[in-house]
Amino acid sequence: MSISDEIKQSSFKNEETKAVINLIFTGNFIVQRQQAFMKPFGITMQQFNVLRILQGQKGQAISVLSITERMLDKMSNASRLVDKLFAKKLVSRVQCEKDRRAVDVYILPAGSALLTQIEVHLDEFGKQISQLGEENLKQLNELLDQFRASIS
Repeated sequence: MSISDEIKQSSFKNEETKAVINLIFTGNFIVQRQQAFMKPFGITMQQFNVLRILQGQKGQAISVLSITERMLDKMSNASRLVDKLFAKKLVSRVQCEKDRRAVDVYILPAGSALLTQIEVHLDEFGKQISQLGEENLKQLNELLDQFRASIS
């Protein structure tokens, strides 16, 4: 369905305006779908992002500041997210030996197990976008990269 049909707007000021509205609408559409997908697992997309970052550390510690730098949602409060994951016994927190103000974060086996469980279902979720075909997906990624570069 076209953006015009989705938001019931037949005309736009120009193609640039239409593209920005389409990006915002599509981004929100994806976020809503992913939030609904994550709900049965008892975590948010931001918490999932933190777990993926920690999993990528392959057992090495990472500071909350470094987590923040790697987050997809730059507005997320990584400290709060780590606290919630800690309360769910999915991560551990250890005071950094080099800087007592910093906290090192590790993923626990329960966090890794949850990620594995989610990723099985996430692959099924991701197959929906694969219908666009690899060449179209490459082009989409290039266009999105160009778009971000053009407005930064």
